[in-house]
Amino acid sequence: MTERSAPGRRDGYRAFRPIGTRWMDNDVYGHVNNVVYYSYFDTAVNLYLIEAGVLDFARSPVIGLVVETQCRYARPIAFPDRVDAGIRVARLGTSSVRYEIGLFRNDEAEAAAEGHFVHVYVDRATSRPVPLPDALRGALAALLA
Repeated sequence: MTERSAPGRRDGYRAFRPIGTRWMDNDVYGHVNNVVYYSYFDTAVNLYLIEAGVLDFARSPVIGLVVETQCRYARPIAFPDRVDAGIRVARLGTSSVRYEIGLFRNDEAEAAAEGHFVHVYVDRATSRPVPLPDALRGALAALLA
């Protein structure tokens, strides 16, 4: 068995998006259910892309499909905590990007959870991989760790 590394810190992330927890996010154990963390990841990244003007989810000819995801939990988050989702790009390929996300509870310096997901960008009509459009590449390059 390998030793678990310490949770990441806020200064390791390039951009942040706030996410409010909801009453319904808690499970019977009194904390946010594990599957909700993935929703937070998706929300933070897509909000960044929309705000950067590179994602129009209804009309963009190029869309990102998630092909891999993972989450490592360090401490619980529970309603009514505020979550600051830190975002960075670990790898920027020709048609794919690996996002890394840290979820920070309230004003804590260490992540409560960290994870990643990989988008492969495809043509909306054919679902075939395509090179990242220049504007998207620029927005993602700003997040490179």
